Amino acid sequence: METLQVIERVARDAYGRLLSYLAVNWRDLGAVEDALGDAFVAALESWPGTGVPDKPEAWLVTAARRRLIDRARRTRISEDALPTLLAMSEDAQRLAAAGAVFPDERLRMLLLCTHPAIDAAMRTPLMLQTVLGIDAARIASAFIVKPATMSQRLTRAKAKIRAERLTFELPDAEQVPERLDAVLEAVYAAYGSGWEEPAIADCPRSSLAEEAIALGRLLLRFAPREPEVYGLLALMLHCEARRGARHDGEGNYVPLSEQACARWDRRLMLEAEQYLNAAAQAGRIGRFQLMAAIQSVHAQRLTTGRTEWEAIAHLYEGLVRISPTLGAYVGRAAAIAEAYGAARGLAWLEVIPAADVVSYQPYWALAGHLYKQLHRLAEARSAYSRAIGLSTDAAVRRYLGRQAAELEL
Repeated sequence: METLQVIERVARDAYGRLLSYLAVNWRDLGAVEDALGDAFVAALESWPGTGVPDKPEAWLVTAARRRLIDRARRTRISEDALPTLLAMSEDAQRLAAAGAVFPDERLRMLLLCTHPAIDAAMRTPLMLQTVLGIDAARIASAFIVKPATMSQRLTRAKAKIRAERLTFELPDAEQVPERLDAVLEAVYAAYGSGWEEPAIADCPRSSLAEEAIALGRLLLRFAPREPEVYGLLALMLHCEARRGARHDGEGNYVPLSEQACARWDRRLMLEAEQYLNAAAQAGRIGRFQLMAAIQSVHAQRLTTGRTEWEAIAHLYEGLVRISPTLGAYVGRAAAIAEAYGAARGLAWLEVIPAADVVSYQPYWALAGHLYKQLHRLAEARSAYSRAIGLSTDAAVRRYLGRQAAELEL
């Protein structure tokens, strides 16, 4: 494997773990991010000549630690800085010598980002950047704000952690439920981001979905009695089970209703059902359990040969009541259209305020589909055009383009 590929793999697979390992010992997130970034640059400069070290992660931690020490000496941050960093160095050397992996401190980092002192609106973006390595521009896109605005907000959040020396310790048991929701939201957002990544040619973090699932399993060990953790895992696994069927042999996008069930991963579907059943035992329904239940109904097509759209529409109605998100509203309209006809589905779609859907691609893709069914061709063309312009997946753009072209036949 070429040096560049090794560095990319380590960045993809270990960035969140390395940053979290450094950050829980050194409270300045901005400084840790800079130091780790410098360490990767140093690897790009030196490894092609010296060769890839036996323990790349240990090398990167050592390089980052040296930069933090240099910074501490230059700025005289505090009397405790150097002893802390030296202890980190000794710990890193001990782990490297033993051939052990660095402790997975991502859970502590996730929960730190839910600290009550941090603005609730910034908790999920902060987790996405610090623990999962998603850049500010992509986070801004997900939250429909300007990249510069999101970058400024993230910088302020990190400065607050540093200035107030917020604790990195795990919260007490009674605090877990109130802080868990934001963590689940971040993991779900990460999975959603990773869902489309393999179709993006220049994406450096194609395993983000796998990392989100791993974090879900980590949360399950931490909060084994929280049904929404099981619900989120079930949701992600049901979606992951269909990843291989989303594109045909030529790379063309295949919508869920047209996918070949034989290409779905039965093992992942079975595991998802086990988690969903475990969640049901708690008797506390939540957003992720309902979303997983919707995917479970889709999965039943593998054995029944049909999709129970009325059941899906009812589940979406429950989802809208407890979690009225834009995605839930659009999903409800789509299910109603399948169950009761395009005109009825479109009526529910058009209830959504226009200002909310300006940049929401699923809305315009569904609108194009429903207008097409109702022979409202001019509106269908306009909707498909907007959906194509908002799509980041080239295969989806081609699919929508084919749908739009059929309007001219």
